[in-house]
Amino acid sequence: MNIARAELGAVKLEELRFDNRYGRLPPDFYTRLSPTPLPNPYLVAFNPAAADLIGLAPEEAERAEFAEIFCGNRLLPGFDPLAAVYAGHQFGVFVPQLGDGRAILLGEAAGAQGRWDLQLKGAGKTPYSRMGDGRAVLRSSIREYLASEAMHALGIPTTRALAIVGSDQAVIRENIESAAVLTRMAPSHVRFGSFELFSSRRQHEHVRTLADYVIDQHYPQLREARAPCLELLREVIGRTAKLVAHWQAVGFCHGVMNTDNMSILGLTIDYGPYGFMEGFDWGHICNHSDDGGRYAYNMQPRIAHWNLYCLAQALLPLVEVEEAESALGEYEGQFEQNYSGLMRTKLGLATTQADDAALLQDTLKLLHDSRADYTTFFRRLGNFDSAPGADNAPLRDLFADRDAFAVWAGRYRVRLALEASTDAERKPRMDRVNPKYVLRNYLAESAIRKAADERDYSEIARLMRL
Repeated sequence: MNIARAELGAVKLEELRFDNRYGRLPPDFYTRLSPTPLPNPYLVAFNPAAADLIGLAPEEAERAEFAEIFCGNRLLPGFDPLAAVYAGHQFGVFVPQLGDGRAILLGEAAGAQGRWDLQLKGAGKTPYSRMGDGRAVLRSSIREYLASEAMHALGIPTTRALAIVGSDQAVIRENIESAAVLTRMAPSHVRFGSFELFSSRRQHEHVRTLADYVIDQHYPQLREARAPCLELLREVIGRTAKLVAHWQAVGFCHGVMNTDNMSILGLTIDYGPYGFMEGFDWGHICNHSDDGGRYAYNMQPRIAHWNLYCLAQALLPLVEVEEAESALGEYEGQFEQNYSGLMRTKLGLATTQADDAALLQDTLKLLHDSRADYTTFFRRLGNFDSAPGADNAPLRDLFADRDAFAVWAGRYRVRLALEASTDAERKPRMDRVNPKYVLRNYLAESAIRKAADERDYSEIARLMRL
C-alpha cells in the first residue's frame, strides 16, 4: 500500500482494509453467501463524505470497477459476505425468524475514523428472504440514501450511505421498477431482534456470546462493570431515549419501529415508509399499511419503550429481573429530559422555568389545531419580534385561528422577557437548531422521478448539498 496515500486517508479500492468480526461468531448467527450478480450495473450516486469515513479516495467512484464492486458482482480481497439472522416483533407480533432477506454484509472497512460495516442492500436472495426476491428498487434506495444523509446532517444518529448502483433489471413491486443496490454503512447492524432470536430458541449461550461481542466491540468501557450485560441494557436504553427524542424534535416519523429495526447502538436504521412531518398532527401516520396507527408520531416514544422491554426480556438469561425493570424505569425520565431540552432550544429558551412544559404543549396544540407546517413554524420563530404590539405576520399567517396565535404570542413574549432575551442574540441560536430544510416527500419524489424517468441524478446531488 502507498503509505503516503494511506496517511492522507485517500486510498484506492484495492487498498481498503477489510475484516469481518461478526463472521467470527458461531455459524448459527449468519449464512455465508455471495451476492447475486446484477446485470449491467451503473453508478447512480456516490457520497464522498461517507467514503471519507473509510479513507476511500473520491475519484475511485469514477472507475468502472466501482459499480461492479458495490452491486456485489466483484468481491474485493478481504470481503467475507454473509447474511445475518435475527427475529423480531413486527407490529407487536413476534416472528421467530427474520434476517437479512435482501442485504449482505461484506465486512468491516477500517479507516482513520473507525470500523464501518459495509452492507449491500438489494444484493439478492438469502435464506431469510422468505417470499421476497432479495432485490431493492431504485425508488427505495434513493429514499434511504437521502434520508440517512439528511438525518446525519441534522445531528441525529443514523446509518450512512456510500453509494447507489442501478441496473435496468426489472423488479416487480406494485409496478415494474428497476433494480438498485444501496451500500449502507454503520459501526454495527446488530438489532434488538438479534438477541430475541436466540432468547426465543433458548440458546442462552448465544445470547451471552452476542452480548459479549457487542460489549467488546462497541461498549468496551462496560467490560469492567459489576454486571456488564445490565450496563449494556442501560446504555441501549439511554441511547434509544436520546434517539427518539431527536426524532420527535425534528418531526421525523420512522414508520416501522419493529424490534428488528431497532439498532443496538441507538442508530436510525432501516428507512422504509419514513416521513418528515409537514402539517403538524399528533397522530400522523407515515406508513399506509399501519392501519391502527401503532407507529404514529405520538406513539414513537411509547413504542421505543415497549421495544426496550422486548430487548430486556431477551437479556434475562444474563440480567436479574429486578435490575432490568429498574433500568427500564429510567427510560421515560431520560426521554423527557432529552426531548424537553431539545424543544427548549428550538423555542429559543436559554433557561428553565416551571411553566415551560405547559408552554411547549400549548405550542404543539396550536400547531396541531391549524395543521401548521412544523419545520416552517420553528424556522420562522427565530425571527419573532418580541416588541409589544408586533404582529409577527409571517408566523401568524401559518395559523387559521389568528386569535389563538395572538394569545400564544403574548404568552411567548412574556416568557422571553423572563430571561431578558433579545431578538438579535436569540435568532442565531435558534437558526442553528431549527433547520431550514428537511427531506420533504415531494423533494425525494422529485429526485426519484428524474432518476427513474430520465437517468438524471442531478437532483440527488442537489439535495445532498442542501
